Amino acid sequence: MVEILSPRSDVIFKLFFSDERNIDLLTDFLKSTLDIPSDEYEEVTIADPNLLREYPEDKLGILDVKLRTKAGKIINIDIQVSPIPAMESRIIFYGAKLISEQIGKGEDYNNIKRVISVIITDYTLIEKSQAYHHRFTMYDPANRVRFSDIFEINTLEIPKIPNDSDGTQLWNWLKFLDARTEEDLYMIAEKNPEVKKAVARLLELSADEKARALYEAREKERRDNLARERGAMREGMREGMREGMREGRLSVQIEIIKNAKQMGMSIEDIVKLTGLSREEVENVS
Repeated sequence: MVEILSPRSDVIFKLFFSDERNIDLLTDFLKSTLDIPSDEYEEVTIADPNLLREYPEDKLGILDVKLRTKAGKIINIDIQVSPIPAMESRIIFYGAKLISEQIGKGEDYNNIKRVISVIITDYTLIEKSQAYHHRFTMYDPANRVRFSDIFEINTLEIPKIPNDSDGTQLWNWLKFLDARTEEDLYMIAEKNPEVKKAVARLLELSADEKARALYEAREKERRDNLARERGAMREGMREGMREGMREGRLSVQIEIIKNAKQMGMSIEDIVKLTGLSREEVENVS
């Protein structure tokens, strides 16, 4: 039996949801997440189906699925498997880039289409809330006025998913992504026909040698990066300990100099005693 590849892997997530054959599953996932009219999905077009793009500054980073709806709205779906610095700022930056790249010199700002980002994380992103789905817009809460809907951010945090169903299709999809074993996948498949179809297609993808090679290469890269980060952290801790010891020794030497001066020892004798320079000894008062 073929081992099912994790849909939570950024490589597998993109291969799965950027496949035109799975556009019905992508549409169902988006309908469960976003608050836009259903007819927007009648002409969904995947804008970036290519997997092999380089992110040299972001080895574990974000591989995205971009698509356009019937009315031209741009939806960008990202999955992030490990925390990275300034994630909130990065989300805003990528969203702003999707807005700015729509318009060229001399073109009308009215041509800008709405950008919706869907950010899925395998870690807690919004620390101040227990909800697993947040929807952020440009809104004045004090006066209950929306400035614009040109940019919207949806965050989906896998670790916050409740064990028991909350009755939403979004819960079913996130449980599909969160599946840790084949048994987990089959259990959620039995609860929902769309997810059952997704599991069957994921099994087909898992049997593809190229997909498995990409997955294993990505996992090796992830493990190597984690090992490097942990090594750098350990070295930093060791250097901190060495610095602390140096500072401790210096503190002891200062006390020795002070006591030696109080006893009337000459500067030359204190220099010989401590091994410090004459200037260093004279600077201790």
